[in-house]
Amino acid sequence: MASSTINGLGSGLDISGIVKALASAEKAPKQTQINNQTTTATTSLSAIGSVKSALETFRAAVAKLNTASSFSGLASSSSDEAIAKIKLGDGASSGNYALEVTQLATASKISTQIYEKTSTIVNDSGESQTLTINQGNATHSVNIAAGATLQQARDTINDQLQSKGITANIVTDASGSRLIFSSTKMGEGTELTLGGDASMAQGVSTVATPQNAKYTLDGLALESASNTVTGAISGVDITLVKEGKSNLAVTSNSDTLKTSVKSFVTAYNALMTTINTQTKVTTGADGAATGSAALTGDATMRSLVNSVRNEISHSVGATGLRTLSQLGINTVQKTGLLEFNDTKWDAAVKTYGADINNLFTGKDGLLTRMTNVTEEYTKAGGILASRQTSLTNQLKELEESQQALDRRIDSLTDTLTKKYNAMDTMVAQLKATSDSVMTTLNALNKAKSDS
Repeated sequence: MASSTINGLGSGLDISGIVKALASAEKAPKQTQINNQTTTATTSLSAIGSVKSALETFRAAVAKLNTASSFSGLASSSSDEAIAKIKLGDGASSGNYALEVTQLATASKISTQIYEKTSTIVNDSGESQTLTINQGNATHSVNIAAGATLQQARDTINDQLQSKGITANIVTDASGSRLIFSSTKMGEGTELTLGGDASMAQGVSTVATPQNAKYTLDGLALESASNTVTGAISGVDITLVKEGKSNLAVTSNSDTLKTSVKSFVTAYNALMTTINTQTKVTTGADGAATGSAALTGDATMRSLVNSVRNEISHSVGATGLRTLSQLGINTVQKTGLLEFNDTKWDAAVKTYGADINNLFTGKDGLLTRMTNVTEEYTKAGGILASRQTSLTNQLKELEESQQALDRRIDSLTDTLTKKYNAMDTMVAQLKATSDSVMTTLNALNKAKSDS
């Protein structure tokens, strides 16, 4: 810390002001460098974060769209979703189906004997007992500790078997408490039974017997071990909700296809808009550059943009539908954004409707290629994450440089203050000596004149 003093008692100089000016002059070049580098690193880190977030959002949108059903040009409906719901998958085709649900699939439930209360001891044998729970063809074993209560037995069972699709809950009424075992597996052949040497295996009763779902499609009697039916209609999943009748329909719908394509265009444009914002150059009325964004001229951004643009213009196959431009989707050269021409689309979909799915989805489809070329940028430890780590480390180093500079300037201020104070003291001493000499001389002159 700089020494404290009353300035200029001997010299009359503003010592504090002089020291401050000298220290500021010494500090200014390095401080300017630190400030500039900190501003650049901070804005770059924020910009990289914005691009990374936009890219992750784009990839999520692409992943959601990258299914054959998104670009199949089909729509599904159920006349009564309280009876059944329908969802399209890969391989679906147009069709209408009369569904009647006569029985829902159910799971097994069994009950132990009734105990007085939840704190009743269920193993009073003095040693651990083994309880086996059979779930169809699968058998699981649980050790019931000596002196375990009904509640403790429940907790032990759930800790070990919940991940296996078996749970135990206590149900209490006026007659007492019992454990109810439930299975998440449905359908015939998934009955729960208890065994082993545990006393809990005695007096077991059935609460619910597992059964298959039974339904008809266009009069054809069918069964399912689950209330989610897959495979009964190619490419269609049916969820049975309750007994009753509903008409299921899979119909051609170019609007759904158009919606999916426009969703991709929107997602792509959102990404490119974010990149443009972080890399733009501001120009004046004369067209001369007047400013730049945080990532203007950044090599990583150029590489990313080139990668995604190359996939947009990539041509697939040799004939038929090969590029997005054939569908009325073109790149605006000035911005790099995609524009969707509804008139060209409506005409193209009549010609290429059956080929659009292949252009967007599948192993070599546009969406898969987009996912692949952006993977290195967003993955953990990838290109953008590494840039963020590097910039964060740079900011920490700049903070340390600032602290070191502050310590050096404090030390310099202290040293200069001491030197100027010493000078001031010397000047005061010289002045005092001068005053004394002058007083003596004046006295001598006066005495000489008096005589």
